[in-house]
Amino acid sequence: MLSAEQYRERVAGLVPPMPVVRLPLDRCAGLVLAEDVVAGVSLPPFDNSAMDGYAVRAADLAGEETVLPVADDIPAGRTDVAPLAPGTAHRIMTGAPMPPGADAVVQVELTDGGTEGTVVIRATVEPGRHVRRTGEDVVAGTVVLRAGTPLRSAQLGLAAAVGLAELPVRRAPRVVVLSTGTELTPPGEPLAPGRIYESNSVLLAAAVREIGGEASVLRAVSDDVEAFLATLAGLDGADLLITSGGVSAGAYEVVKDALADRGVEFLRVAVQPGGPQGSGRVALPGGAELPVVALPGNPVSAALSFELFARPALLAAMGHTRLDRPRATARTVEPLSSPEGKEQYRRGRHDEGVVEVVPVGGPGSHLLASFAESNCLIVLPVGVADVAGGDLVELILLD
Repeated sequence: MLSAEQYRERVAGLVPPMPVVRLPLDRCAGLVLAEDVVAGVSLPPFDNSAMDGYAVRAADLAGEETVLPVADDIPAGRTDVAPLAPGTAHRIMTGAPMPPGADAVVQVELTDGGTEGTVVIRATVEPGRHVRRTGEDVVAGTVVLRAGTPLRSAQLGLAAAVGLAELPVRRAPRVVVLSTGTELTPPGEPLAPGRIYESNSVLLAAAVREIGGEASVLRAVSDDVEAFLATLAGLDGADLLITSGGVSAGAYEVVKDALADRGVEFLRVAVQPGGPQGSGRVALPGGAELPVVALPGNPVSAALSFELFARPALLAAMGHTRLDRPRATARTVEPLSSPEGKEQYRRGRHDEGVVEVVPVGGPGSHLLASFAESNCLIVLPVGVADVAGGDLVELILLD
């Protein structure tokens, strides 16, 4: 039996690094930058006003009140800006280019309209006041985004601000999700006696999409080896197949029966829930090899197995350097117990800044409602059979 860490290492290299592609900015959210990005322009690209007001020479303002003639009006976007003569002011809008000769801006709230063509300034300012200098944020020719950076709204906004329309990224992995089991019925259809609604494909596909992957779902297949193998024929464009169900030690374990002699190794991992696991590469009819991660069928087992094993492998293939969720410690409000020789993951609720965690539901792998109510996993490591109420426990934070 492998430890959770040993099995995670085995799955880690299963999905190869995704190829680098150049994509428009609106398709890069959630992906990882593949190369350093160098700014072609400075930010700001020119000296400009940080306020609506009047561009002045600071030395022209004396005392509590100065009256200056207004020689020009400068809106944002203007390109033909005349120099500012000594003893005058230019009305200027936020973002408009500073006129040559001006060294400060007086915000409009500190001014009054004078006689026609003049402004009354009721303040003094130091040089540089309310002026955004060229390159204050970014200097042209410098690296603004490093390879390996996850691209979210701020990073994509910066790329656009320095004039880039597309970025080199590692493309999203194409993941196919397949649930197995004759007992499964698609949601929305009438439920016959002895059947259950199929939920794992919805759960797992959403988990793939949450990290920026592309997920497609194959309809659940029955416990028939030939029917299962027939579904693999058209998957040569996939980067990973995730199955759920059919991996344990009983009869009708269709995934295990179909793939055990085709490159997938099935074994047990010392975790609860989620002990039975399978992983490997399957040769497809066209000659390509398809990585496979075979998860248990109980919903919480499938969800936890994805968290522990498939999620880090996909993140690594996408170019992420941080593969783990944040962790914390808290005091459990009630006692917990774990089976000998296994690392147990219990569901819990933990609020930021609170020193306690509340276990939610029991350890059963079928308790999906308690998993949906939880925002963390309580880790009971191998060798810890009992935890008393008030003891510190480690948490994996899911939100």
